[in-house]
Amino acid sequence: MSAHAARLLAGSLWGLFVLIVAATIALVTSGSGTADQGLVVLAIGFATVGALVAAREPGNAVGWLLLGIAVSFGLQGLADAYVGRAGHPGEVAVAWFGSWVWYVWLCLAGLVLPLVFPDGQLPSPRWRTVLWMAVVSLVLAIVTVGLTAGPMDVESPRPIPNPFGLGGTAGEVVAVVGTIAGVMTGAGFVLGAVCSILRLRRARGRERQQLKWFAYVGGLALTGLVMALGSELSGRSAPRWVHVAGAVGWTSALMLIVVGLPIAVGIAILKHRLYDIDLVIKRTLVYGSLTLTLAASYLGSVLVFQLVLRPVAGQSDLAVAGSTLAVAALFRPLRSRIQRLVDRRFYRSRYDAARTLDGFSVRLRDELDLETLGIDLRRVVGDTMQPAHVSLWLRSSP
Repeated sequence: MSAHAARLLAGSLWGLFVLIVAATIALVTSGSGTADQGLVVLAIGFATVGALVAAREPGNAVGWLLLGIAVSFGLQGLADAYVGRAGHPGEVAVAWFGSWVWYVWLCLAGLVLPLVFPDGQLPSPRWRTVLWMAVVSLVLAIVTVGLTAGPMDVESPRPIPNPFGLGGTAGEVVAVVGTIAGVMTGAGFVLGAVCSILRLRRARGRERQQLKWFAYVGGLALTGLVMALGSELSGRSAPRWVHVAGAVGWTSALMLIVVGLPIAVGIAILKHRLYDIDLVIKRTLVYGSLTLTLAASYLGSVLVFQLVLRPVAGQSDLAVAGSTLAVAALFRPLRSRIQRLVDRRFYRSRYDAARTLDGFSVRLRDELDLETLGIDLRRVVGDTMQPAHVSLWLRSSP
């Protein structure tokens, strides 16, 4: 495909997504569907970044995958909004299409994209089996949903039966096919994550930085999903803060996947000189751990103070005030301690460089011999900066 044709196709797909979003919002505004369908506008990041990558690097499959994710995501929202009010012409066909189209963007995002990011190529030919497994699982999932008898899983005011649903023995075969598709899809998600991890371990230079951006957003989204899953598994009898944490986790995961992921992909592929993702990851680890530690310390100290002060002061605010002061006093020493732990565990080279500089500053106060200082200085520069060559020039006294 020529560069001009690639730009034209990428722009056309972006324009198609914008038209889909406009039609969806128009249906929701007219009373068909719910406000949830209007959230398709959030996928504008996938469409925009995908169009930019596809136009600038037509040979990179990542751009076309992002466009496919955006368009299929938008079509699902449009279909749901269209069948949200009964009486529209062709609503059965639209409902049938909407019942399975969400598998398309799910498989593209969760199964195929991790296999080919960031250069659009598989890590090695042996991963073709995993790619074909993703394609087969998508086809089997569509066949299963498209041929399952009974009401279709769409947001319509009344049940819409599947016009192509199969019963009897054929229906049992479809159910078995659905089970196989589910197993293959789950295995595909796991293998996609394994592929990204292996790429990150083997990558060097720019590719490693690109993968770090992708893994950073994916790790944060996974953390949010774990929080949401924990809230669901805890049941309704769990404390209120558990459900609040679950809601925050689900919202954060959704925004990271829909908004953060395309931004990270765009930075990784389109930015010529990547931002220091190591600094971003380091700050996230430090302040995330610090927030959790301070929150646990605050809750624990409130409980302890309440137990100690309740016989004396009754229901006073002394426990809250004392806990707040204690947490404020712990902030700086805890941050320094956690930052040293993070550096020592994940950024060992920087930790060793800092220790080398500290040791040199101590020797500098006691050493008087200029030649010895020069040798130490060249060694410190070599250990910390790792240059190709080190020379020390001393100006002679006038």
